[in-house]
Amino acid sequence: EVQLVESGGGLVQAGGSLRLSCTLSGFTSESWGVGWFRRAPGKEREGISCISHPDGTTYYTEAVKGRATLSTDQTKHTVFLQMDSLNPEDTATYYCAARPFYLCAQYRVFSDAMDYWGKGTPVTVSS
Repeated sequence: EVQLVESGGGLVQAGGSLRLSCTLSGFTSESWGVGWFRRAPGKEREGISCISHPDGTTYYTEAVKGRATLSTDQTKHTVFLQMDSLNPEDTATYYCAARPFYLCAQYRVFSDAMDYWGKGTPVTVSS
């Protein structure tokens, strides 16, 4: 059974940083794409970043570009989203999603392309 588990969310002051983690289990494919999405209170879900393996393609939406960095651990079963210079507009529940054999596009991350979703981790940025 494929499972995605996010962690690392929490309460942080504006200007601070968080590192979100997405752990993939049950994946039999060594080729995958992982997207990060967020939903702020009262707003629609927004795709913010994507990383695919083994090609290493990454994508960041304009709202987080320059403040977000994607990486993986050596096992390639955990994806990290480092978020710096956080501001109150980043307050949202953050979700990771994955699909085997998925190559990230460099202009958008497609939520309807993802097969598996985590339950989310909340991030609150205080001013």
